[in-house]
Amino acid sequence: QVQLVESGGGSVQAGGSLRLTCVVSGFDYVSDYVGWFRQAPGKEREGVAVLFPADGVTKYPNSVKGRFTVSQDNANNTVYLQMNSLKPEDTAIYYCAAGDSGPIWSVSAYKYWGQGTQVTVSS
Repeated sequence: QVQLVESGGGSVQAGGSLRLTCVVSGFDYVSDYVGWFRQAPGKEREGVAVLFPADGVTKYPNSVKGRFTVSQDNANNTVYLQMNSLKPEDTAIYYCAAGDSGPIWSVSAYKYWGQGTQVTVSS
């Protein structure tokens, strides 16, 4: 059974930091890619980071580049998202997902999803 379980969300003030954790089980994600997405109320789900575990390559959109960092601990099947200098517009439910084909910023490219964790940034 494939599972992705996120944790680490919470409420912080603008300028603060949070680290999200995604534990992957039942799926060999190392040969594919892992993405972090977020969805704010009334908005579409958008990608904020992608990791290719096999070689450690990471990708970010301009909206979070320099503030968010995705990393991995393959020994524990865990992917992290470190978020610094948080802004109120970062408020959303954050999801991790595992994919194997398709455009990496497309939701449809991801086969498995976690349940999400809420991040709230106050001004």
